[in-house]
Amino acid sequence: MNLEKQLLEGLNKLEAGLPEERERTSTRLLQYIHFLNKWNRVHNLTAVREPEEMVTKHVLDSLTLLPVISGTHHADVGAGAGLPGIPLAIARSDWHLTLIESNQKKAAFLKQGCIELALKNIEVVCERAERFFPSEKFDTVISRAFADLSTFVKSANHLCAEHSKSRLVAMKGRFPDAELMQLPAQFEVEKVLRVMVPGLRAARHLIVIKPDLGTRD
Repeated sequence: MNLEKQLLEGLNKLEAGLPEERERTSTRLLQYIHFLNKWNRVHNLTAVREPEEMVTKHVLDSLTLLPVISGTHHADVGAGAGLPGIPLAIARSDWHLTLIESNQKKAAFLKQGCIELALKNIEVVCERAERFFPSEKFDTVISRAFADLSTFVKSANHLCAEHSKSRLVAMKGRFPDAELMQLPAQFEVEKVLRVMVPGLRAARHLIVIKPDLGTRD
């Protein structure tokens, strides 16, 4: 199966939250995969080496967030190779994504990706999350392969908008029992969702957490 067919079939299986123009979305996501693959050969941005694996383990995995996120202004903490931020920005051009990445090499990749892929709805910030204080806070703050839950919420809580629907969302593999037990008491886990990624057998979970709006820096 070629990459285009693999990706389009995966998008059709995901269904929820995707725009109607899936062929156009698929084309742009493929451009991102090729761009990531090219840079990865030199800069070692991800351990996933094959484009076929990038489709499932990176792109389709990232898009499982679509039905969970509300609002239009979101942040990706520890954005790394642009996951999940870039696939989300491609799938939803009406959203604005801020990609927060402290590693200069990775931040340079993200900025170049925005130029080459013409992603005008992305801002790249080269800074640690806990040191970033934006003028406009975010509806959703996301992490994927960033840190344990406690570190994530402590680093990113101040980034959440002060309204009832703002959320912290962590992407995890196996059910994170130990991490949930160690979560600070002031943070409420709203739900834990097991998600199915087309073409991937491994477990995936989304942890949706209400921010602590009472203790802001």
